Parts: sequence; structure tokens; C-alpha cells
Amino acid sequence: MANTKSAIKAARKTVRLTTRNQAAQTRLKTMHKKFTQAVAANDAAAAKTAGAAYASAIDRAAKKGIVHKNAANHVKSHVSKYVLAKA
Repeated sequence: MANTKSAIKAARKTVRLTTRNQAAQTRLKTMHKKFTQAVAANDAAAAKTAGAAYASAIDRAAKKGIVHKNAANHVKSHVSKYVLAKA
């Protein structure tokens, strides 16, 4: 249990940020799943749109600090590789 005023505030903040981060990560996982399904189905148009949406969402998550920027760049690189391969 938090003893100081600042620790109590930090605990409240942690709860709020954890909820935000989990929601964003769940959304990213769903977008990743849609992208991989489009790639597996050899649907170039769907893969392109899903890949663009996924890359944009991962950029926003990196901007907010939910995902590390290098991890985001790694993901975007893989997305573009698959989209270009299907084109």
C-alpha cells in the first residue's frame, strides 16, 4: 500500500495508463491478425489496406510510448516487405 501522497497519485496514474496501454495493445494485436490473414489469403488489396492501417496504428502507439520506436520500425519494415512481395 502506498504511504506518501505522491505514491498514492502514482498508483492512480498507473491504473489509468495500464488500462490505456492494454486497450492499445489489444487493438494492435487485432490489426496484426487481420493483416496476417490478408497476407495468408493472397489478397493483395486487403493486405495493402490492412498493412497501411496497422503501420499507422503502430506509429501512433510508438508516439505515445506504448510501443518502443525501434519495435515499431521493425514491424513497419516487415509489413512493407509483405505488401511489396504481394504487389
